[in-house]
Amino acid sequence: MSGHSKWHNIQAKKGKADAARGKIFTKIGREIAIAVREGGSNPDVNGKLRDVIAKAKANNMPNDNITRSIKKAAGELGNVDYEQITYEGYAPGGVAVIVETITDNRNRTASDIRHCFSKVGGNMGTTGSVSFMFDQKGVLVVERQPGMDEDEMMMMALDAGAEDVKTDEDAFEIYTAPNDLTTVREALEKQGITSFLTAEVQMIPQNTVAVEGENLEAIQKMLELLDDYDDVQEVFHNAELPEEEEEE
Repeated sequence: MSGHSKWHNIQAKKGKADAARGKIFTKIGREIAIAVREGGSNPDVNGKLRDVIAKAKANNMPNDNITRSIKKAAGELGNVDYEQITYEGYAPGGVAVIVETITDNRNRTASDIRHCFSKVGGNMGTTGSVSFMFDQKGVLVVERQPGMDEDEMMMMALDAGAEDVKTDEDAFEIYTAPNDLTTVREALEKQGITSFLTAEVQMIPQNTVAVEGENLEAIQKMLELLDDYDDVQEVFHNAELPEEEEEE
């Protein structure tokens, strides 16, 4: 689950067991379906599809799975009509939550997401009820490789059109305008940067909310419920969670 962007969320996700990876592949397959429906099955002319393929590779999705997902989305292997729906609301403690889903049954998904909120004492709101507290950004997380120079990486990213670069001992977090994500990623790839841990548009909270005690337990339970639900693609929130929880 994604809170404010943390590279180790993605790294931890990559290291999960096969069953969990299979769940991630299913979710990415749905993203491929949406991208193909909107822009066609040729990644050469479909920037969104190229982004999803990059995300798939960052999560170690086999090329055969990627190709099969594209063919399925193009109707070559049968077709399922998916749609993207975003839900917003509050968890206990005033924590703002955004849930991005891809579903083939909006009534089922709305009911199930509402249940995830209400089960922990939260409330699902209307569109726009919390999203104004987040900024939509392209997020590229590059795993730090031996010999990578921090200043050089920052210069390459900014020259490619990035808005900001944050670094730590293990990774570089590169932030872009949402529409510049593809351009910046491909510019870095041409410079030989391929160790992406993630490359996607995320909702970054403008401020965070400290939670503890029962409220902390509630948000942790809610994230677990949402993580187990196949229709959920991403969850963004503004809670300050203990670092060990961020890494799960």
